Amino acid sequence: MAKRKVEIFVAGCSICDDTLEQIKKEVCPSCDLVVYDLNKGCATNECKDKAKRYGIKKMPAVVIDGKLADCCDTKGIDLNRLKALGLGSAI
Repeated sequence: MAKRKVEIFVAGCSICDDTLEQIKKEVCPSCDLVVYDLNKGCATNECKDKAKRYGIKKMPAVVIDGKLADCCDTKGIDLNRLKALGLGSAI
């Protein structure tokens, strides 16, 4: 029987830690949980390569069986939108 692969990408913050603990409580015995801490990095750069391949722009992020969960999907920071809100200009 194949195992479901659950990958979680974290950055070492308290929000990531809380999410990781919630995920750990929910995974089933037949799930293969892999945690990538992008703050610490990994020896082979696999964690950063996977995050890029999955299109991860924020953390924590969860990938199940190679698909980024809809709740974790985002376009990331939009500099043009931030500039429209005042970034880079004096008050």
